[in-house]
Amino acid sequence: MSNLDLTAYKNAQCTVITVAGELDLASCPALEDATCLALADDAPLRLDMSGVTFMDSSGRNLLLILRRRLMDGGSRLELTGVREALMRVLALTGADAVLPASRTEARRQALHPSA
Repeated sequence: MSNLDLTAYKNAQCTVITVAGELDLASCPALEDATCLALADDAPLRLDMSGVTFMDSSGRNLLLILRRRLMDGGSRLELTGVREALMRVLALTGADAVLPASRTEARRQALHPSA
């Protein structure tokens, strides 16, 4: 059973999916299914991750897969509201280099103090 709540809508600029709960092996298929709209029309996809409380490597891998699929279609993936713990997962695995996530300079310095 998935512990993930998704809300999707389309505006003039992109498709927005609000993600809340745990993004893990059990819940990734629900998010992947929800992204079909954005992938079908090559619209940019914005994932509001502010409600994500946990993300494992399956979640990170899905984000990388979505990014590649959107890029192959000439579009892009944007992450917003990424919590500190999730930013750390992305930073520790190097995924933050290719996954554009909204974050402040203070967060960037906390994750990469030598940068």
